[in-house]
Amino acid sequence: MAKVANDSVNPDISLLRDINDFAKQAPHGVDRAVQFLSDYGLIAVAAVLAGWCWWRVARRSADAPAAVAGVLWAVLAGGLALLLNIPVRAFVHRPRPYTEHDGLDVLVHGGHHYSFVSDHAALTGAVAVGLFMVSRRLGAAALLVALAEGISRIYLGAHYPTDVVGGFALGAATCLLLAPLALALLTALTTSLTTTRLAFLIRRPGGPAIPSPAPQQRADDKGLAA
Repeated sequence: MAKVANDSVNPDISLLRDINDFAKQAPHGVDRAVQFLSDYGLIAVAAVLAGWCWWRVARRSADAPAAVAGVLWAVLAGGLALLLNIPVRAFVHRPRPYTEHDGLDVLVHGGHHYSFVSDHAALTGAVAVGLFMVSRRLGAAALLVALAEGISRIYLGAHYPTDVVGGFALGAATCLLLAPLALALLTALTTSLTTTRLAFLIRRPGGPAIPSPAPQQRADDKGLAA
């Protein structure tokens, strides 16, 4: 492991050290708790928020098929961001910070995986942006979870701050850029399910009905059909 000179003049490395220093000073139990939350807990919280958004918000919406499609896309976008990160890591080829800098308190090792970008940040970032498109309140909560996830990866010594920022950027870009096509396809799927026995997955029983086309629109449709 090599000590890189002038670490203090590189904001990426100095911020890494500043955050990781808390791990050096914290009790062992705190470090173990942060490690568990970073590896599993915060991702589970993001999943719970997605489930809550689907059950309590999307299914109660007046435009339930589109809202449920938005929640579904948030989850799928997170998985797609993880897949897109595979070629990104292979192309950038950035070593983990603990392989290049001495003095870090390394609480979790990344194995043979490269550092840029953070999988955890990409996943939680994509889910948070997707949920924000459906519910501002739950989306904001998911964004806080994503931020905590990113900071925890730096705390553990597993990633540079720019790895986390890059992960957020990848997750957000994946969700937003592919949203028009994805939501169109998913909304068509969820709308079709409203006429099946799976309709309860899309619209709460007894909830607001899906608006029917306006009279003028129906007339126009008949004219086009003729």
